[in-house]
Amino acid sequence: MGARKRGTSEATTAKPTTRETQPRALETTTAADSKADPPIAPSRAGQILKVSLVFFVPYFYLIFSYFNIEADLKRSILINALLSSAGFFVTLTLIPVASRYVLRRNLFGYDINKKGTPQGSVKVPESLGIAVGIVFLVFAILFQYFNFTSDSNWLVEYNAALASICFMMLLGFVDDVLDVPWRVKLLLPSIAALPLLMAYAGHTTIIIPKPLIPYLGIDVLDLGWIYKLYMWLLAIFCTNSINIHAGINGLEVGQTVVISCAILIHNIIQIGASSDAEYKQAHAFSVYLVQPLLATSLALLSYNWYPSSVFVGDTYTYFAGMTMAVAGILGHFSETLLIFFLPEVLNFLLSLPQLSGYIPCPRHRLPRFDPQTGLLTGTNDGTLVNLFLRQFGRKSEKSLCILLLLFQAICCCFCFVLRWFLTGWYK
Repeated sequence: MGARKRGTSEATTAKPTTRETQPRALETTTAADSKADPPIAPSRAGQILKVSLVFFVPYFYLIFSYFNIEADLKRSILINALLSSAGFFVTLTLIPVASRYVLRRNLFGYDINKKGTPQGSVKVPESLGIAVGIVFLVFAILFQYFNFTSDSNWLVEYNAALASICFMMLLGFVDDVLDVPWRVKLLLPSIAALPLLMAYAGHTTIIIPKPLIPYLGIDVLDLGWIYKLYMWLLAIFCTNSINIHAGINGLEVGQTVVISCAILIHNIIQIGASSDAEYKQAHAFSVYLVQPLLATSLALLSYNWYPSSVFVGDTYTYFAGMTMAVAGILGHFSETLLIFFLPEVLNFLLSLPQLSGYIPCPRHRLPRFDPQTGLLTGTNDGTLVNLFLRQFGRKSEKSLCILLLLFQAICCCFCFVLRWFLTGWYK
């Protein structure tokens, strides 16, 4: 999610945003004012769970029936899934409570894509990603009791991963509160990735594609420090790409949910198809991080889906991006992860002329909203949101979000087809 426009930042240089919020009030809220704030709308958990069955049914079928996964590994995945389910319900309960607290501290915004309608004047609590991140960390830490021993080779990297995620979540919340300049935003993920890079003890080699082996004369290449530089850049990209592909209700959380589902399916397929114990553990490690991310994100989506009753803030987008980056790095499938991020890559490329200053960039890069029809019209700004509106015509915010998430799912499916097609020929 992009930087929000604040009442105190008119004279400062800040990153162009796709955030759907306007300046929040700066006055101190009295007890009477906080009582006057209406409660947020009820969650849509039932609808979200029904739709998510499209993923969960085949996912658990692959784990418990299709693949012959070792009993210990299957047990760990199941325990993690149960803890993640508990995290879903805790997040559902915590979000309304956290909403009241952030409203008291004037952390709220107005939905620009509903300006001119009654919904456009409603205070929407901001930075609710902090609630999701806290629940994620609690249950991810609790999982260590069931799966890792004190001498486990994976324990150090697991805790380093959690440290990077926690660090990124903290910096995201700082950004939500202080609204730091966009050039500083780009540096935040590079700082948060340091615990992971310092603790990383895995291989730094890459497998040379088979068509290139006759020309290079080797089938494995050790990149050394260059591999860690690549890891560092990947963490920066994944975190910021979720942050700038935003601007409509449900898009930030929705894309995280779709990518998380694809990551989990990929991991289970690799675990079931491999006989290498270390390779299986690397992908199981990714599962242990992404299952609680998916569960807590589904709970947040039940409040953030159109019409959104909470905004997720940079806290969530940074947290979600870093979690998926860490899962891809330590699961050793960074190439596949980048294909899962294909819409985000496209959005980044579309944004480059404006982000680099080559083309004038407005403060908000949102589509234009017509309060008479309730439809959005694409502008000439370089975002995937505006590109879709220019190509497919005016749409409602909800239908546009569904279209973008379908495109995200199609790109993930394309990745699976591409991997199947290249298996045995490319690597």
